[in-house]
Amino acid sequence: MADCECLPTCDFFNDQMRGLEAVKDMMKRRYCLGDSSDCARHMVFEALGKGRVPPELIPNQTGKVRDIVARGRAAGR
Repeated sequence: MADCECLPTCDFFNDQMRGLEAVKDMMKRRYCLGDSSDCARHMVFEALGKGRVPPELIPNQTGKVRDIVARGRAAGR
């Protein structure tokens, strides 16, 4: 399985995780390297597109995905 296509430009890993390298590396292994289907950010990306992923959304916040996607689709109408 390939790495997440969003990783090179992911706001979360490139902007919010500065100085937290150990946590950043652990989360990348879990959510980005290989299967990214458990990543909340990737779920929103697939449903709405990259520009609609909230910058503050943490990869393990999958419980928020349904609401974000519903609001995003409603706003897109």
